[in-house]
Amino acid sequence: MSPTAQRPDALHPGAGGRATARPTLEEVAALAGVGRGTVSRVINGSPRVSAKAREAVQNAIAELGYVPNRAARTLVTSRTDSIALVVPEAETRLFSEPYFSDIISGVSAELAETDMQLLLILVRNQRERDRLSAYLTAQRVDGVLVVSVHRDDPLPGLLESLEIPSVLAGRRSDLEPLSYVHADNAGGARMAVRHLLRRGCAQVATLTGPLDMEVAQARLGGYRRALEEAGHAYDEELVGLADFTEEGGRVAMRELLARRPELDGVFCASDVMAAGAMQVLRAAGRRIPDDVAVIGFDDSIVARHTDPPMTSVRQPIEEMGRTMARLLLDEIHERGRARRQVVLATELIVRDSA
Repeated sequence: MSPTAQRPDALHPGAGGRATARPTLEEVAALAGVGRGTVSRVINGSPRVSAKAREAVQNAIAELGYVPNRAARTLVTSRTDSIALVVPEAETRLFSEPYFSDIISGVSAELAETDMQLLLILVRNQRERDRLSAYLTAQRVDGVLVVSVHRDDPLPGLLESLEIPSVLAGRRSDLEPLSYVHADNAGGARMAVRHLLRRGCAQVATLTGPLDMEVAQARLGGYRRALEEAGHAYDEELVGLADFTEEGGRVAMRELLARRPELDGVFCASDVMAAGAMQVLRAAGRRIPDDVAVIGFDDSIVARHTDPPMTSVRQPIEEMGRTMARLLLDEIHERGRARRQVVLATELIVRDSA
């Protein structure tokens, strides 16, 4: 390779074939009054730059007409300027559940001021899982975000072994070695069940998510703890196993009513399941909340459009997406950085269903 090909800032042909000096990174740094590393971080979209320094660098770039040589930078840094957002679920869930769109919205908003491209990858079967593994092993992306984390999914283990910067929405267990962001799932569930008990519910049931997901286990744990704190025995007959989908909520609610027709409160581990449960309760002639009070989890758009409007545990889903993207950018720009775990607070939003 020639010396010119090795240098991003080399001379290049100008008008009429004359060689003209291309502005260098050092010239941008001198004009902005910052170090070369700061200029590099601004160009690479790193969040670890003050607003004042970022503005000075951007002004210097505009004044000098500096254009980064992305091809040369890729050769030097092995960067692709792309991030994969992996959803190991069917597209029906991706497009029907507000959780996923809110996560994507948050991630996209955080990446908007960077040069990173966001790739959305669905993994629905073993063939697609194998294809993703090959793609990641070939280092086609700089980092990976994973939502809907299941305990036995091999993807997080692969990411760990490949040492690819990665952030999960949720975790496999409380010993999760990768960076993750999630809401206070147990605390939110506990808050919801305590609310049902305080309003006089004596037989409080719950609809869970898939129990191979830590998020579902945590919400079930919060339900159980609230009951025990109030002196109520935990009764497995009041637990309906579901899957975070509306149809799953309908099926589990029918089974619960058949087993325990006297139930008068239901905590659902997602708004979508709660919407399905409310349909079944109405069809069975149960008034909401007079006969059965219902609480969901997420405080998504679904909660505001049920009849009656749904009481729900609010988790800041869009902020989860933003935080995931911030953590991942930090890991990409500072390889070897310690993994981080972020837990966001939840809040009970009381509406007419409870």
